[in-house]
Amino acid sequence: MNEDNDYTNAHKMRREAERVLNEKHKKNAEALKDADVKKLVHELQVHQIELEMQNEELRRAQEISETALKKYTMLFDLAPLGYFSLDSEATICDLNYTGADLLGERRFSLINSNIKLFLAKDSIPVFNTFFKKVYSSNAKESCMVMLGYENEMHAHVYMEGVVTEDEQKCLLSVINISKFK
Repeated sequence: MNEDNDYTNAHKMRREAERVLNEKHKKNAEALKDADVKKLVHELQVHQIELEMQNEELRRAQEISETALKKYTMLFDLAPLGYFSLDSEATICDLNYTGADLLGERRFSLINSNIKLFLAKDSIPVFNTFFKKVYSSNAKESCMVMLGYENEMHAHVYMEGVVTEDEQKCLLSVINISKFK
């Protein structure tokens, strides 16, 4: 094996790569004309400005996104009434802090729980009728039910629900009306 072609030696391989690169540069340098270099520099400068403009647009989009997230958090998470997103089986997909407080549990422990588990036994048929109408009418429906579990009544609530067209989820708002009863 020729020692000059021994590419297992990193130092020798680097020297050979630099020699090949220098030969290519010599050939390319002769081929490039001054006008080609100026055109290439101009294209690179234009591309750099385009990238800077795109970067600025991305920064603005990020600021808008952060503002929208803060607004969403205020409207959804800190609302004075409970908001729920339920699937067609009445399983909780999402909820806000007030909704979790109404059910007497921590928010994220309620995800994938069925809301019927938190209804008083006598209120389940009322909820079932309401929920069926929400999905069949594709209009806003409402009902009054009692929250409770293990034969303990917790709160009278008023519910309004509507089904989203795209995901077929029931958006449910729940407000405690016990003080008015």
